[in-house]
Amino acid sequence: MVIMISLTQRGTAPSWSLLIMLMLPAVAAPAEWSVTPTVRLRESYSDNMDLAPDSQARSQFITEVSPGVLMNASAPGLQLAMSYSLQKVFYSRQPERTNQQLDANGHADVLTDWLFIDARAGITQRNISAFGPQLVEPALNNSNTSTVRTQAFSPYLRHYFRSLATVLLRYDYQHVSSGGLLDVRSSGTSLQLTGDNGGRGWNWDLNLQHREMDDAALAPVTISDASVTLSYPFNSSLAMFGTAGYEKQDYHSVSAQPQGKYGLLGAVWTPSPRTRLSASLGHRYFGKTYSLDASYRLRSMYWTLTYNEDITTTHGEFLSIPPAGLSDFLFELWATRIPDPQLRLKTIQIFLAISQMMGAEGNVNFFSHRYYLQKQGRLSGVYSTPRSALALHVSTTGRNGQTTNAIDSVLLGPDQLSLTDRTRQTSIQAGWNWRLSARGNLTIGASHSRAKSLTTGREDRNSAITVGLTRQLSSRLSASADLRHVRHSSNAGGNYRENGAGVSVIVSF
Repeated sequence: MVIMISLTQRGTAPSWSLLIMLMLPAVAAPAEWSVTPTVRLRESYSDNMDLAPDSQARSQFITEVSPGVLMNASAPGLQLAMSYSLQKVFYSRQPERTNQQLDANGHADVLTDWLFIDARAGITQRNISAFGPQLVEPALNNSNTSTVRTQAFSPYLRHYFRSLATVLLRYDYQHVSSGGLLDVRSSGTSLQLTGDNGGRGWNWDLNLQHREMDDAALAPVTISDASVTLSYPFNSSLAMFGTAGYEKQDYHSVSAQPQGKYGLLGAVWTPSPRTRLSASLGHRYFGKTYSLDASYRLRSMYWTLTYNEDITTTHGEFLSIPPAGLSDFLFELWATRIPDPQLRLKTIQIFLAISQMMGAEGNVNFFSHRYYLQKQGRLSGVYSTPRSALALHVSTTGRNGQTTNAIDSVLLGPDQLSLTDRTRQTSIQAGWNWRLSARGNLTIGASHSRAKSLTTGREDRNSAITVGLTRQLSSRLSASADLRHVRHSSNAGGNYRENGAGVSVIVSF
């Protein structure tokens, strides 16, 4: 408990969401608690510590000491999970430095069937730009990274009124900060009514949303949205739906006024419990819009395919909840392969981290104060056998600036303002895991990504290969060893290569 409070001492005031997360157990029934202090010791070597061109590369040894804590609580009215570590890094040729990592989330039922609370917080290192050196190992010197802190707190009322509707009234507070680069707060309320027709004929949903955004670099922005959705099930596997609404956003757009009526039509097809396909097309103030969400699951295989178009921001993407399908699938599938749930979760995290080295989504959510029209497609899949697993992730992200680039002068400099007006990123990532024994795993990952500025013509490419070996030595002691090779190339210069190796020991108490 004290560890979570101490996280805020580097900031100006305690985080609302962290304090609320500490209070969650007080409003729930007695829970089953698991608190595990840990210490991670790592010794590594890099032949290009500064990610510099070959002629300027310099090698260095790195020693890391990372005390941390894993916390989990579970009860009928409470779910709480937290992972925190304080990373102290010592270098052979430069001053030491300190990093923090936090991933915390909680849910509490305050009043059964009425009042609920969600809260989450995070501290992690992120790429500032999609161009230039990319983050692969946080201990390396990289001017293109910054520490991002995210906090979200959301109490809501939800109740089912028989034969009438389910009512959901939610308040949502969010904060994203990163030194002097980003400082965005937002608060909003939403009301959703979902009709109850007893499972017969037409279904309906009414949605009302209002949000206020406060970016330290911009004037406040207000976002409002009102919509009605009607759906009709033709049978148990096919349903059609349509949405009509009105939206208004008062950011200063360089193109179409960000407000107006909108509508869409779509269908949901679920031919079996293992297969689902949802697709829609419509029109909003910025033009035609499309979406696709498909999934296919077998006993040992899981695939997802998604595509969406929407107005987004850097801070909004940092707070978005990534799909958990692959990790959930592996956690269930590997229940007999790795009976210990903590060891199973750790193995899955390492496997997905190595197979997704350029980020969880492959493409970079680069820092900006602008609003963007984002078009994003993803294909993800995993195939598992009793002793191995193969994961694949392909993604493409296009962004088109909707506000003036002048507001990013602090981030990019006056000579690079048009760099992110229109960008396209593509990436492919693959990972293979081999179960050497009941306690040992070998994981190999490879990734390649490309970031291109469609306005300036700049194009950067990044490739990485990593090999990792993990071994559970005892119930409280695990060890790992890893090798990596990284390449970066750009038609704007700054090409580099980096090779690294490291060994780690994690002790749980």
